[in-house]
Amino acid sequence: MPAIGTPSIDQIHVFLTVVETGSFAGAGRKLGRATSAVSYTIANLEMQLGVQLFDREHTRKPMLTDAGNAILSKAREVANGVDDLRATVKGLNEGLESEVAVVVDVMLPPDRLAEAVQAFEACYPTVKLHLFVEALSAVSQMVRKGGAMVGIGGGMDGTTPELEMISIGAVDMFPVAAPSHPLAQIRSGKPGEARRYRQLILTVRSAFNEGRDAGIFSSNSWRLADLGAKHALLLAGVGWGNMPEPSVREDLANGRLVRLDIPEIGTGNYPLHAMYRTNNPPGPAARWLIEHFVGQAR
Repeated sequence: MPAIGTPSIDQIHVFLTVVETGSFAGAGRKLGRATSAVSYTIANLEMQLGVQLFDREHTRKPMLTDAGNAILSKAREVANGVDDLRATVKGLNEGLESEVAVVVDVMLPPDRLAEAVQAFEACYPTVKLHLFVEALSAVSQMVRKGGAMVGIGGGMDGTTPELEMISIGAVDMFPVAAPSHPLAQIRSGKPGEARRYRQLILTVRSAFNEGRDAGIFSSNSWRLADLGAKHALLLAGVGWGNMPEPSVREDLANGRLVRLDIPEIGTGNYPLHAMYRTNNPPGPAARWLIEHFVGQAR
């Protein structure tokens, strides 16, 4: 059996980039290299490992072979390990951050945010805190693009190797409407009844790309990027929609809003996570903030 060579970190990085982009040309554009250089690197990697990673003959785009699929997860482990090593050395060399940028989901209860910010500034008075508020998947997108070091939110369909995610609890969600709304007059909801009335949907701002629509039951829907605007329209009785429990707690107690019985929706929760890029872990101050949110959930 021929000896198996030792792949370089660069070869592994190029391999993962081809998988991510779906082509040698795409990997070349992302890495700033010629397509031929990417192809040469992959060929050398295959020769060192003694296996074919991509099927180049039967498809227009390179497809992972069975061996390529088996090696993929191991390659990601190696890349993540190197990222962790670099981040550790970076933290040792740089020490405390001078500033921390945090993007927070509108679904996070305001009292949790206020308490965390006050505690952070008391603990780290020399670290400048930059705060952004976004909705749903815009939080993770902003972290991915480097607009924020730490994200506090949800709105993700699943995990991603680009982000490290830590659970910090969840927010109860349920449909509500004003007492004057027709759905509020129905004691026991009937399947399909909610489809007849305008649904107010929270969505991301146009600066971010949103994925597939979820939780939409009415063909007559208004999409709003502001949770406050959605709240105001619900109070005005122009539609119904899901809201986080902390945002409507007083309205329910005072009778300004009514919790609806919609069989298709029922009740649920909105998972919240602290997140950061795996290749750029947080420093001491940002790490303290994440741990503080975790402590709140406990």
